[in-house]
Amino acid sequence: MTAPDLALSRAAHLLEVNRADAALEELARLPADVALGAPAFRLRAAAFTDLDRWDDVVATARQGLAELGPDAELLGRLGLALRHRGEYGPAERALLDGLTITPESPWLLCQYADLCTAVGQTDKADQLLARAAALAPESPAVFASRFQLAYTRGDDRATEQIAREFLGVWPEHPAALALHGLAAAQRGRMDAAHRSFGQAVAHDPADVDAANAAWEARVLAHPLLLPLRPLHRWGMLRTWLVAVTVMVGLNLAGLDLLAGLAGLLWIAYCVYSWTAPALVRRLVRGRWRS
Repeated sequence: MTAPDLALSRAAHLLEVNRADAALEELARLPADVALGAPAFRLRAAAFTDLDRWDDVVATARQGLAELGPDAELLGRLGLALRHRGEYGPAERALLDGLTITPESPWLLCQYADLCTAVGQTDKADQLLARAAALAPESPAVFASRFQLAYTRGDDRATEQIAREFLGVWPEHPAALALHGLAAAQRGRMDAAHRSFGQAVAHDPADVDAANAAWEARVLAHPLLLPLRPLHRWGMLRTWLVAVTVMVGLNLAGLDLLAGLAGLLWIAYCVYSWTAPALVRRLVRGRWRS
């Protein structure tokens, strides 16, 4: 194996272990003729994707397409990055061009499904994911896209089920751990969310979103915030409706004293929900620094 081939293999391995910055450094040392080859462009685009550097993904993919001609993976990366930039029309054209080349690519089908989910075409996204799942039922991209679709639909039970399935198949995958943490947080299980987010960061220290989520889950898992779990499980609107229903019900039953007490408790609860999180953040931050 030649030195450039070894460098490409090292870069691919670094991407597999979530070290995108190191992969880019490896790719930067390639000789010019190899750096302009399809493997190098694909690896660079993948590394920039892992780092959420969408402008760089777009520039790399477009340069690669100009040098190489139509390439399904680069078209997929271009479509993904353009979606993140909110350029949905060009993103769709890129993804459709990629699917013209490889119509049975589960990853491209998932990218197109994510785009459909982002623009509210959930039924179309469902059909695309059914095709992708038939081709690669245990693909991380399929699990992630199914989760995103269920999350967009507001189906908490489905998101939790998909997250569990994903984690069962890929127990150390950072995305599986992060999505499991998100699903747990939606269900008000902050301790589980904190553990999952923390493990996701351990496997991928460069994931800033997971690190921020781990910090937030650590705060929300604090015992002082246990009374606020219903807010995270049901949301503010549902919790408010429950409180109002209780107070109105007590009034209608002629239990004015209990209704007044319930009103005072609700006001105290609201004040607590405004002040306690800030206090806990200061406490947790102080312990973390020490």
